[in-house]
Amino acid sequence: MEAPGGARRPLLLLLLLGLVHGASAVFVVRNSNGTACIMANFSAVFSVIYESKSGYKNASFELPATAEVQNTSSCGRENTSNPSLQIAFGRGHVLALNFTRNATLYSVPLLSFVYNLSDSDLFPNASSKDIKTVGSTTDIKADIDKRYRCVSDSKVPMGNVTVTLQDATIQAYLWNNSFSQAESRCRQDMPSPTTAPPAPPSPSPPPKPESPSVSRYNVSDGNATCLLASMGLQLNLTYVHRDNATVTRVFNINPNKTKPSGHCGAQQVTLELQSERSTVLVFQFGMNASSGQYFLQGVLLNTTLPDAREPAFSASNSSLRALQATLGNSYKCNSEEHVRVTPAFSLSIFKVWVQAFQVKGDKFGSVEECLLDQDSMLIPIAVGGALAGLVLVVLIAYLIGRKRSHAGYQTI
Repeated sequence: MEAPGGARRPLLLLLLLGLVHGASAVFVVRNSNGTACIMANFSAVFSVIYESKSGYKNASFELPATAEVQNTSSCGRENTSNPSLQIAFGRGHVLALNFTRNATLYSVPLLSFVYNLSDSDLFPNASSKDIKTVGSTTDIKADIDKRYRCVSDSKVPMGNVTVTLQDATIQAYLWNNSFSQAESRCRQDMPSPTTAPPAPPSPSPPPKPESPSVSRYNVSDGNATCLLASMGLQLNLTYVHRDNATVTRVFNINPNKTKPSGHCGAQQVTLELQSERSTVLVFQFGMNASSGQYFLQGVLLNTTLPDAREPAFSASNSSLRALQATLGNSYKCNSEEHVRVTPAFSLSIFKVWVQAFQVKGDKFGSVEECLLDQDSMLIPIAVGGALAGLVLVVLIAYLIGRKRSHAGYQTI
């Protein structure tokens, strides 16, 4: 029968079981008979990228000691619902573990997190007060009648949110009201083999994808547009592969699988692109009022790399000065622009045409071309000038030679 709710085990019993340590907390879900069906003992750290009134920020916080099991937690009902542990804390934040099983294993196929941006203690100066929900699959699994044990940190990336479980002991489908003595250890805790097997060949880099598709993006505040952009985007990432080899991969941003959003500010304009592989790519444009210039000031990336030793990949730089033009004008570059964000992440921008801040009538202003395009134009001009000069020299030499051949000798 489905439980009306869950509650913590008495602290004395937890101490006797040796389950309280550090900042960890133990959470228990019971059925209507008071029998425990889920027990979990872990600490958690949250990293959330959110939009503030002054641009994007990263909020980091821990699961507090005051966190409690919600009444919506459940032991599940056979053939109709699965067990669920839902932990609430703060002003409406909920971490949920949803369980399922087969004949030999149980697992957590979905870890979800609901967070409330109106909580100014965790998200100061947030530009919205919305309640957001994110989720991701996990590798949490164990044999039936065994507890899942993971001493190592286990990161679960969810786009702009990363949840890190620490020192975790979890078990569902309990039958004796306590953790089993037998355990299934996580992959991160497995010891390295004493005799190293022959090293597998390093993963060969896949062929570089074709140039990305160019798409148009705009950011508006009401009826006023603060950003127009047309560009193709390519990510260049360097990371450690699962076999410990350092690899570089190139990924295109697919506009057909990308959701754009953004924010207009007096001193900063942001464009956020949510794409495949839980990828969040953020552009921050700033301005210098004294010089009358705007420019790409910051780039932030959060993505998931399934073949990486650490799948959660993050990189950011807020001190860039790229794609610069005069306020009221647009910046255009047909050549490939290469923006180095960090040593592990660079961004290639193709056929970019962008204008931030003073956009009139949803149309690009006067064009300021990039130096790369200007240099590419100088080459044919220089070659053409050299050829024209050479033709002129040959023509002059021919005329002089012809004049001398007709002079001859005068008769005495």
